[in-house]
Amino acid sequence: MPLKHADIWRAIDRLAEQHGMSSSGLARKSGLSPTIFNMSKRVSTKRKRWPSTESIARILQTTNTELDDFVVLATSQGEAVRTTLPLLGYAQAGRAGHFDDAGHPMGTGWEDIRFPDLTDAHAFVLEVNGNSLEPIYREGDRLILSPSEKPRRGDRVVVRTRKGEVMVKQLGQETAQRIELISFNPGFEGITLPRREIEWLYRIMWVSQ
Repeated sequence: MPLKHADIWRAIDRLAEQHGMSSSGLARKSGLSPTIFNMSKRVSTKRKRWPSTESIARILQTTNTELDDFVVLATSQGEAVRTTLPLLGYAQAGRAGHFDDAGHPMGTGWEDIRFPDLTDAHAFVLEVNGNSLEPIYREGDRLILSPSEKPRRGDRVVVRTRKGEVMVKQLGQETAQRIELISFNPGFEGITLPRREIEWLYRIMWVSQ
């Protein structure tokens, strides 16, 4: 079935929401005019306006999204793909038995929370315990992580090492052998870890406060 005008714009809005941005924020991050996806740009007094193929290509590249996934967002299948996410306390994330070899949730100790409109089948939530992540994140904040989203330089990420240490950092430079992790607090130096020491590294997609 051919995609309609409203389907394309809905997919853009959903894509932005998946990445924790407004449609204007997504446009800006993609190097486009921040007003290009505004409601006033979608319909004129004479005709419907369609987004350009260039603008769609730019936002797909920015979000590392395949065209097929964009089409899913444009259809009814893109609605409420996930209705719940597994939730684990941040302090528990370093303990054994909560993740499988691929870094996906497993075992006991997880709870479920409602979080619709998320297409990543392996997404999960870590709830901040204590004040160790202040002032960036506070106790009770929920960090929604997406294993399917490839983190990019500058993204906020959660990292678990093979020794079971869990850290919240900003992703710095990457090489084939090493990954730089930058501390939010300028008073603390960042660290560089060999890739072989990292069990998983996931982008923080949203923060629910």
